[in-house]
Amino acid sequence: MYYVSKRLEISFAHRLSLDYESKCTRLHGHNAIVTVFCCAETLDRNGMVTDFTHVKEAVTSMLDHTDINDVVDFNPTAENLARWICDRVPNCYKVLFQESEGNVAAYVRDGFEDAAL
Repeated sequence: MYYVSKRLEISFAHRLSLDYESKCTRLHGHNAIVTVFCCAETLDRNGMVTDFTHVKEAVTSMLDHTDINDVVDFNPTAENLARWICDRVPNCYKVLFQESEGNVAAYVRDGFEDAAL
């Protein structure tokens, strides 16, 4: 199995829909670090699992410098965004979404809990 990861930094704004009082229900911004993990049993015709440039484009074209509430139709928590990214990047099995220092959410596809990287 081949494994690659790509670390990206994105800037975004969002507001959360919560059932309790929180300042996060107001529009606010983050400079997030997103790490995307991909794997494949065989390499493509270019000798890659997934092109790093394609991973960057898939994430930044939709999320960087946006109000994420205008992009997605779900509550844009770090957990939900991690899964949403994983669903959009070819061969992705895991995403770490560090919304701010010390606050990291992860999404890992079933069956990949013990995967490398």
